[in-house]
Amino acid sequence: MDLFEYNSQQLNQKKSPLAYRMRPRTLEEFEGQEDIVGPGTLLERAIRADRLGSILLYGPPGTGKTTLAHIIANTTKAAYHELNAVTAGKKDIEADIQEARDRLGLTGTGTILFIDEIHRFNKAQQDALLPAVEKGLVTLIGATTENPYFEVNKALLSRSRIFQLKPLSRENLMRLLQRACRDAERGLGDMNISINDDALHFLADMAGGDARTALNALELAAVTTLPNAEGRVCIDLEAAQSSIQKKAFHYDKNGDRHYDILSAFQKSIRGSDPDAAVYYLACLIEGGDLESICRRLLVIASEDIGMAYPNAVVIVKACCDAALQTGLPEARINLAQAVLTLATAPKSNSAAVAIDAALSDLHSKDTGEIPSHLKDAHYSGASKLGNGTGYRYPHDFPNHYVKQQYLPEALADTVYYRAGDNKTERAIEEYLKKLKQ
Repeated sequence: MDLFEYNSQQLNQKKSPLAYRMRPRTLEEFEGQEDIVGPGTLLERAIRADRLGSILLYGPPGTGKTTLAHIIANTTKAAYHELNAVTAGKKDIEADIQEARDRLGLTGTGTILFIDEIHRFNKAQQDALLPAVEKGLVTLIGATTENPYFEVNKALLSRSRIFQLKPLSRENLMRLLQRACRDAERGLGDMNISINDDALHFLADMAGGDARTALNALELAAVTTLPNAEGRVCIDLEAAQSSIQKKAFHYDKNGDRHYDILSAFQKSIRGSDPDAAVYYLACLIEGGDLESICRRLLVIASEDIGMAYPNAVVIVKACCDAALQTGLPEARINLAQAVLTLATAPKSNSAAVAIDAALSDLHSKDTGEIPSHLKDAHYSGASKLGNGTGYRYPHDFPNHYVKQQYLPEALADTVYYRAGDNKTERAIEEYLKKLKQ
């Protein structure tokens, strides 16, 4: 590297975003993910021993996936190559694998191949990696924001260990922000900056666990705040608020987080926690998929409330129709009414249990024929087959009930509907008992 190239590199480093400049270089500087890279963990030991196998790093943006790959690059004796699945193709993969093969044959040096956003590779591109990973020509590090169990080939999954990175905690982010304010070499330390606790807490809270968002907001606040009379840049709550207008919210309606939120949403309603249910509704509204919310609400109305409050599905259907007709932001109120109706209603899964049991019998047993007296007797020739013969019309009897067999003979006396322990179904159960006396 000549002097001109060195000066150019230094200039580019200074002009890079703060989040890039403050990227940790060692495991000691790495913030968060203690259960993955904390002292004594499997990955930490493997990195320090330079005995890393193929791994997939999975987690939301700004949690340290690429940073961790760079730390590995700084500590390994193996050659390190990096591809981004957004721009790289099969030819790039094949070129890197051939280079790794030549290197291993000539010098005995292994190769670590880091592929950012590996979920963007199609099946053919992922398959191109398999032989090299299988033979040990390359050690794969894949980074993805999407659930690898959905987005990565099973063959690659079986040859890799998956590590899930979590959003950084408030404390993690505050330490990162404070470090950036102090660091004169890579951070903002040469700007004579001070940040008060309110501003620090606000940035950490609003970043949504994303270190990149927090650091970029800090940098924006620093460069847009005028120094005071003493030449000090004082970042207060107002400056912090203006630098990060909206909390970063990681949401992908096609990804696993969408289904995680839907799951938590339904379980909160089922658990009669209206506060948690409304919170997860807010998460779903942020995703903007009204139809998905309405579908789930209508399912919950029958699956989890059902016979305990039969009118719940009617109310929810009306709320959902209103929400779809009005659209956001007003639809949020219709949906909240539906959610609160379901979360505070008595619960019963008797409808779901009954139909699932009947479907199970249908698929696993010889259920026999429909009783002849229940068969259709209206078409020509039906009477010759005995259809309808012996049928007793309930409305001709007291209380509109008469005892007769409705189930096929093979299922006689089978019970599918068992009343739940709630006021409505206890009344239903009592009514049926009186009828059959």
